[in-house]
Amino acid sequence: MAAVTLKGVYKSFCTTQVVHGIDIAVEDGEFCVLVGPSGCGKSTLLRMIAGLEEISGGDIEIGGRVVNQVAPKERDIAMVFQNYALYPHMTVFDNMAFSMKLAGESRKKMRERVEVAANILGLMDYLDRYPRQLSGGQRQRVAMGRAIVRAPQVFLFDEPLSNLDAKLRVAMRTEIKALHQRLKTTSIYVTHDQIEAMTMADKIVVMNAGKMEQVGSPLDLYDNPANLFVAGFIGSPAMNFIPGKINGSSVAIAPGIELPLPAKTRLESNLDVIVGVRPEHLAVSATGVPVEVVVVEPTGADTQIFCKLVGVDITAVVRERHEFHPGEAIRLAPQLTFLFDPASGARLA
Repeated sequence: MAAVTLKGVYKSFCTTQVVHGIDIAVEDGEFCVLVGPSGCGKSTLLRMIAGLEEISGGDIEIGGRVVNQVAPKERDIAMVFQNYALYPHMTVFDNMAFSMKLAGESRKKMRERVEVAANILGLMDYLDRYPRQLSGGQRQRVAMGRAIVRAPQVFLFDEPLSNLDAKLRVAMRTEIKALHQRLKTTSIYVTHDQIEAMTMADKIVVMNAGKMEQVGSPLDLYDNPANLFVAGFIGSPAMNFIPGKINGSSVAIAPGIELPLPAKTRLESNLDVIVGVRPEHLAVSATGVPVEVVVVEPTGADTQIFCKLVGVDITAVVRERHEFHPGEAIRLAPQLTFLFDPASGARLA
């Protein structure tokens, strides 16, 4: 196992810079998730760590060794790809043992290491099958088994669950987290799914347009988003954003309609702000602000209420069940709010 450190890493294609001076420290044994929308540079960053993409500047260290000029096979990493990358003409056993075979290991040692990995992943009954005879989830387990057999210092995962159906994604998410807890190997995982990031990570790096927006634990990013982008990206359903103006101890969002300031916040009056309220922090209350119901979606455990508040689309998630109808007027009271600067997007104290 080893720590992974990125210092001022950037990547350019011709004159276009796609990754801008990234600094990340992944501790030994930590599970770090790079999350962000498509095209934000997270997969490019992972490929640079793996050595599959040259870096344009900065340093990448694995286990304290700068690996900028080190070939991928000599970095002691194992990568699990989105499309499994299994050899179709090889059995599950041969796929998992392939790296050991290239290294000239004995058949006995290959059998021992593969069986250990197969037992961990529940693949013992499939070692003689070919990839075409497996389900998507089983193929992904084989890809992970191939990585485990190598016993690397670092695991790299490039959106490994994106080809699976929703139910299987949840199951595999749990399996990967349990696997990390068992092996304690440093892992870097790329996804665009913030739910995967929140449920799996020790540390999350939120990326946008090739830059880091914020780094922290899942709950730290949820509770203390640094800016509008992070606030809107972390959390599902996404945070509601409502423009307003400071008016003493509240925020005026329309004539006669005001929202409370976050606790201990003191800002000058008439300052333009954006109020952020998470859907789960809105409650149906007679003392709340008036909204018009657009759609109600009962999910069983929760009820999602899509509304209009002075022309702004907002979503509320409540535990209790309601028989609201489109066009009905109700009131919602925010239990917790955030304030952001409209110009910079930065969170206001």
